[in-house]
Amino acid sequence: SPQLPDGQDLPLPPVILGELAEDPQNPTVCFYGHVDVQPARKEDGWKTDPYTLTEINGNLYGRGAIDNKGPVLAWINAVETFKALKLATPVNFKFVIEGMEEAGSLGLEKLLQEEKQCFFSDVDYIVISDSLWLSNKKPALTYGSRGNACFFVEVK
Repeated sequence: SPQLPDGQDLPLPPVILGELAEDPQNPTVCFYGHVDVQPARKEDGWKTDPYTLTEINGNLYGRGAIDNKGPVLAWINAVETFKALKLATPVNFKFVIEGMEEAGSLGLEKLLQEEKQCFFSDVDYIVISDSLWLSNKKPALTYGSRGNACFFVEVK
């Protein structure tokens, strides 16, 4: 666990593990994301309080909206849409949502080891939703990580 300068131990925030659908005919996709953020102050150049989600002209502004709360919510909203429309999901969904990514994912490796035979035992694919944007208006679609996997993706 992390320590304060005075030596006091801080408990790690919990890692959220979630799953939806268990159809053995479908592949299981695990979506990773994080909800912690780097520190920010309005004096750093924010036009609004960085910790208050603010809508301006249809755009949302707030610390972590892109890195990484927005992408996490995109996957959750996708699942919610399947359920609302009463559609069968094409994959089994699993989620790993942590709160220590900005500090090096403290505790995550231990959790992965502890759960590899249980929660992660049927995972076929992993999607990491924490990636960069090419500019303020153009997100990047990362389809491989260190050469581990490559895909052709057509987005319409």
